[in-house]
Amino acid sequence: MSSSQSYAVTIAGGGLGGLAAALSLRQKGLRTTVLEQAPELGEVGAGIQTAPNASRILIGLGLRTRLEEIKTEPLDQVRRRWEDGSIIAQLPLGERVKREYDAPYWHYHRADLHRVLLDACLDPDGPGPVVEVHTDAKVVGIDRTDPIRPVAITADGRGFAGDVLIGADGIRSSVRDAMGLPDTLVFSGEMAYRALIPGDKIAADPATRFLLDRFHSTIWYGPDRHLVHYMIRGGEYLNVVAIVPCTLDVDQSWTAPATADELVDAFPGWDDRVAAMLSKAEGDASKWALYHRRRDPVWVDGHVTLLGDACHAMLPYQAQGASQAMEDAAVLAEELGAVTADGIAGALTRYVSRRAKHAGMVQEASLRNMTFYHLPDGPEQRERDEKLKNFSGESDVSYDWLWRGTPLNDPDLEAFSYPFVR
Repeated sequence: MSSSQSYAVTIAGGGLGGLAAALSLRQKGLRTTVLEQAPELGEVGAGIQTAPNASRILIGLGLRTRLEEIKTEPLDQVRRRWEDGSIIAQLPLGERVKREYDAPYWHYHRADLHRVLLDACLDPDGPGPVVEVHTDAKVVGIDRTDPIRPVAITADGRGFAGDVLIGADGIRSSVRDAMGLPDTLVFSGEMAYRALIPGDKIAADPATRFLLDRFHSTIWYGPDRHLVHYMIRGGEYLNVVAIVPCTLDVDQSWTAPATADELVDAFPGWDDRVAAMLSKAEGDASKWALYHRRRDPVWVDGHVTLLGDACHAMLPYQAQGASQAMEDAAVLAEELGAVTADGIAGALTRYVSRRAKHAGMVQEASLRNMTFYHLPDGPEQRERDEKLKNFSGESDVSYDWLWRGTPLNDPDLEAFSYPFVR
């Protein structure tokens, strides 16, 4: 029987979920190869939120010092009405979350968080075998001639053999397709505008300067649409995600460039501060058709498995897509790191049994939030706004359920307490 350290794992996809898996596996002593389709490793220009459940995973990987260098901490959670910007609710977030959940709620530039994970994967002084990374390596198929040694086949004909193949290659996963799993993608009918607005533009305008006075995580609610914004890089940028009915030709393209005028025009009749904010968007604004996957517990076939959006892509209405992928990564590494090569099939089965129900509940809550966020003004909207005032959760899952504790069995992480300065 071989030792766990002697077997190898191949990961298709070098995004946040794939790198979190690679680092987690490395720290379990496994040899890991990451295959990324892009010519260079990196992330799109956008913000990302990590709630305590994800922060706990990242800090447990030894990344706290680096994360503190790149994070921006929102002090409050703010909910606003669309037509006049009136505050439905404002509750403390930053210190309260660390006190109640022993882990922080932080915002990042996605590229900064990606770089922290990549550096840790490649650090020659880190624990475990250094991760091997290949770019320009899009996985297009799997050779399973030997069922316990799946070979990832890339578009240029190369083959990468391993004892396990993980499909962390996103919502349009080629690994999933190669596994022959059913197509569970569903188009939501909505799209997201994404933009990074320079903080100096926000500061220069009296209508928007208040956004720099105190960092918030803010959602504006309106009929058929909503708007999320928060500062990243300590105020260098305002990250904006604006959800509206989809006008993209989704048969041709899931994404396209967007202009500041488009963003402004997408929110007619909204508070003037919304237009003032969106009008400052610069050339890298974009729009994305929003898809999700139907809940599906089948993530494994032999020694091939899925992670993140490849198996449970969700709408962004819980800000949990990347966070759930990080939880997947940690649980998968815990299971694989505990077995020898002949125990891989059982480890993968246990991984799915520990993750599919939980991630599926978050998927469904995110889907129901699409209606919850976009109610027309009226009795249901007023009932929703009353519910939002206590911030215990939104549609189906409570923050307490989502943020407390860890999905891991590791007693060191279960007992982890975030040491913050009072």
